Amino acid sequence: MRTVHEVSELTGVSVRALQYYDRIGLLKPAEYTAAGYRLYDEAALERLQQILLFRELEFPLKDIRQIVNSPDFDRGRALDEQIALLALKKEHIENLIALAREIRQTGVKHSMSFDAFDTSRIDEYAAQAKAQWGATAAYGEYEKKSRGRTAKDNEALQRGMMALFARFGALRQQDPAGEAPQCLVRELQDFITEHFYTCTDDILRSLGAMYSGGGEFTETIDREGGEGTAAFAARAIEVYCAKA
Repeated sequence: MRTVHEVSELTGVSVRALQYYDRIGLLKPAEYTAAGYRLYDEAALERLQQILLFRELEFPLKDIRQIVNSPDFDRGRALDEQIALLALKKEHIENLIALAREIRQTGVKHSMSFDAFDTSRIDEYAAQAKAQWGATAAYGEYEKKSRGRTAKDNEALQRGMMALFARFGALRQQDPAGEAPQCLVRELQDFITEHFYTCTDDILRSLGAMYSGGGEFTETIDREGGEGTAAFAARAIEVYCAKA
């Protein structure tokens, strides 16, 4: 067990912040001493790591509390999503560094691109991650629709989703704006709405960004449909949503 001061020294989180996390139900100590002092075990420290990763990703505390307190919270899956988001942030920062160096070497007049400041991919991915982790109404709808499903039911839905991506893979050499890919995007949207949550065009666009954002999702989709399937599906989704 560690005291609140020891945890503060170990993690860099102030004692006041740890006390506040306790008060709002975000991070409860493992136990309290007879004198009322907080004591933290390894499980509490693991939870604090999760909280700090979410904080690095600029999630509000109220969202983090809702996410980590959800009965369906999957620590492993959350880590996969956090890694993907951090990788996007790393890419964003590297682009900014490259732009700054170019400006330093050649002057701003020769570097008038503002692409490096674009955070839309990060924002879209984060929005979708929050939907999965319980921070949006979409996840609430998902919980209602998934209630009572058996493991076999969930496996069948997963197979259905992967079958759609296999079909995207079969079309990936085509123009993503073509009739067949666009019809398949509509079918994907309808499938998600029927079985998970109302898939608006905004949510669908965020899903597309997630599919092509790298990490486990991209790898899974590409294994099902062939290399480049996730990126192709994302392009088809972007075209579809732009028409709305």
